[in-house]
Amino acid sequence: MSDRLRITIEEQRQQFPGLLNKTYFNFGGQGTMSDGVLNTIIEAHKFMQQAGPFSIEVNDWIQKQVALTRKAIANELGTTANRITLTENVTVGCNIPLWGMDWQPGDSILMTDCEHHGIIATVEEIARRFQLEVEICPIAQTLNQGDPTELIKEYLTPQTRLVVISHLLWNTGQLLPLKEIVTACHNYNQSRQQIQVLVDAAQSVGSLPLNLPESEVDYYAFTGHKWLCGPAGVGGLYISEPAFTTLNPTFIGWRSIETDIKGQPQAWKTNGKKFEIATSAYPEYIGLREAIAVQHQWDDTTARYQRICQLSQYLWSKLQEIDGLICLKNSPPEAGLVSFYLENQDSNSVVENLEQQGFLLRTLANPYCIRACVHYLTLETEIDNLVTALKLMIAKG
Repeated sequence: MSDRLRITIEEQRQQFPGLLNKTYFNFGGQGTMSDGVLNTIIEAHKFMQQAGPFSIEVNDWIQKQVALTRKAIANELGTTANRITLTENVTVGCNIPLWGMDWQPGDSILMTDCEHHGIIATVEEIARRFQLEVEICPIAQTLNQGDPTELIKEYLTPQTRLVVISHLLWNTGQLLPLKEIVTACHNYNQSRQQIQVLVDAAQSVGSLPLNLPESEVDYYAFTGHKWLCGPAGVGGLYISEPAFTTLNPTFIGWRSIETDIKGQPQAWKTNGKKFEIATSAYPEYIGLREAIAVQHQWDDTTARYQRICQLSQYLWSKLQEIDGLICLKNSPPEAGLVSFYLENQDSNSVVENLEQQGFLLRTLANPYCIRACVHYLTLETEIDNLVTALKLMIAKG
């Protein structure tokens, strides 16, 4: 750990009411908010009402707060504020480039077999409307052997316009080599134009240290309510500078445009605001900024990731010792997702049983398994207690 520690994990956990009465392993679904985040949101609402929710004072204040939040997010991603579009969640962030590209009949989208069903449905509808082809890359088969980059390269064709992947696969916990995949797609020389890459970053922002410009990824859609432990309803989309010039807005509003003195639309905004629409839940924006600041009370993104890996590998190693329990990944995890199942026991029933004991995990449909999300806020004792509970369940049959 870094020498810059300013607060212990135990001290920081006291700020999170959701961690005090349960053993929480669901950060990949939704993180728990700290008292500071909750209070920040409440105080923002109070100020807006007391000052007048649509007053010059409040409107000026909102603009300043939004700018500060955009900068805080950009700092987490290793980029600049002008590259960030603020959205409600990952799905909205993915929909912006998916609907904003200039599709032509016969174009192809390459997608992995581990994507979230919300993105799958969007791609399928776009393919239907614009007469596109959809190819599925069986990335799941590389979880324990094989090279995901080489496999993706095998599925690229001259018709491929966009590759859709997750940085950290939400179901198996596999961490994909983003830089290598982006390079392979950008350097594919048989297409009439460069193949772009869209990333579902639901599980990676807040859990991995990131430098998005260095990765050269085109689109990176994320949320603040999972690993960053912010409020639901605030996320974002990173758009690289080259990709920005090729993308058109689908939903349009006053935040998207520049106007003349009479308030008439004149041009698109020249930064990430181009893809923002209208009034949003601004107190939640401030809540996300506070959530980021709370995590920095402990340490930076690199130190948090190192602790996540240490703890998830500790859980994985303990699970390996349990007869009748199978981890999907046969090597230590590279992030905080650990997926497994119990032989001869229904995963839904196992999760329900665990929740009755105060352990919160979730099941996944494909592959059908149980997922534990290990955060930097997780304690070794919590992992030990979960392992003990699983052993008892197996012993009882």
